[in-house]
Amino acid sequence: MHTIYLVRHAHSSYTPDEWGRPLTENGLEDAERVAEYFDTVHVDRFISSPYKRAIQTIETAAKRKKLPIKIEEAFKERVLAATSMPHFDSAIKAVWEDETFAHLGGESNKTARRRAVNGLWRILDQGNDSESIVISTHGNILALLLGYFHSRYDFTFWQQLEMPDVYQMLIEKQTMLSCTNVWEKK
Repeated sequence: MHTIYLVRHAHSSYTPDEWGRPLTENGLEDAERVAEYFDTVHVDRFISSPYKRAIQTIETAAKRKKLPIKIEEAFKERVLAATSMPHFDSAIKAVWEDETFAHLGGESNKTARRRAVNGLWRILDQGNDSESIVISTHGNILALLLGYFHSRYDFTFWQQLEMPDVYQMLIEKQTMLSCTNVWEKK
C-alpha cells in the first residue's frame, strides 16, 4: 500500500509569470509549517509540479529529510486558457460544469485529470509497493486527481481548499482506500 501526501502549494504572490511565481511571506511561513508536519512522518520521495510556488512549499521538508525533489510535469497547474480570463470565476466554473469543455488554448477537466492520474501511476510504478510519497501540486490538479477516485471531490471541494493544504491518500492496486485531510489550519 502506498501513502500519498497531496500538498496544495502555499499562498503565492500574483505575477504574470505562472512558472516563476514565488510564495508570499505568509506562504513561506506556511511552508515551514508544512516541513514541521513532514518532520513527524516517514517520507521516501518528494515530487513537485515544476512551478516555483509548489517547489518552495515542500523545499524545506525535503532538505530536512535530505531527499531530492523530483519535478513531474503531470502535476503542474491546469491551463485554463491561452490568455488570461477577465472573469476567472465564471471561466473556472464552466470547466467544472462540463468535464469535456475547454476554453480556447486551455485544458478540459477530463484532459487535466488524465494528465495527473497518469503521472500518479507513473510515480507509483517507479518505486516499491509501500512507499510514502509527497506530491506538491495545485488546487485544481489536487481536486481533479482525487475526483478520479470519488465524485465528492468536485468544484465545491476545490473552492474550500486551503493554501497550503495536505491530504493523505492510501492507495493499493490503483484503488484509493482512504483520503484524509491532515493539515492543521491556523
